[in-house]
Amino acid sequence: MQDTKPRILIVEDEPDIADLLALHLNDLGATTDHATDGHQGLKAASTREWDLVILDLRLPGIDGLEICRRLRASGNSVPILMLTAKSAELDRILGLEIGADDYVTKPFSVIEVMARVRAILRRVELDRTEPMSLVFDAKGLSINATSREVRLEGALLDLTPREFDLLTYFAAHPGAVYRRSQLLDQVWGYGHEGYEHTVNSHINRLRSKIQPAGAHEFIVTVWGVGYKFVA
Repeated sequence: MQDTKPRILIVEDEPDIADLLALHLNDLGATTDHATDGHQGLKAASTREWDLVILDLRLPGIDGLEICRRLRASGNSVPILMLTAKSAELDRILGLEIGADDYVTKPFSVIEVMARVRAILRRVELDRTEPMSLVFDAKGLSINATSREVRLEGALLDLTPREFDLLTYFAAHPGAVYRRSQLLDQVWGYGHEGYEHTVNSHINRLRSKIQPAGAHEFIVTVWGVGYKFVA
């Protein structure tokens, strides 16, 4: 029988934190592996299949930002949950722009981390069992949710899994205005005050890919409210 347990890689150099995460992830029914530095983490993330990588940004060897950058540059779309210091605002912004899916700040609540993990794993499982059938084609932008391909003027775009989920959610509800908190609920799978910046970073990165200079503006800011998709 095929093992259906989620497989999660923890890349963390602090043993106490790694052991705590592994303990609670195992309680969720996941199988875990642990890399203690950046070189080990990059090798493990690159050579094996994972449902999620929990990645500390401050690591000996290669840091977490560089690991994230290399994985995305190689076409690896594994979901990445970053662990960052509370003071490392720039690192969080860079991580999200490079392609991380989400972040949690240290010191963190285990309950919060597990909620984020469950939300990511639910979306991974949903993508496997109930893939969207949305097909959008207008203004030079084409979206095929079944093949998870997005093209602009015929050129294939390199989107992270979260960017793709965000774009398809917008495209499936053209004209609807969404607050950041609503997008967190619907696309990320949770709502949490103070994490609206996650939405902003992903939308800015997505815009840079689907709206080059002079192109149609698909994702429009509704000032004081949120965002909407304009076809």
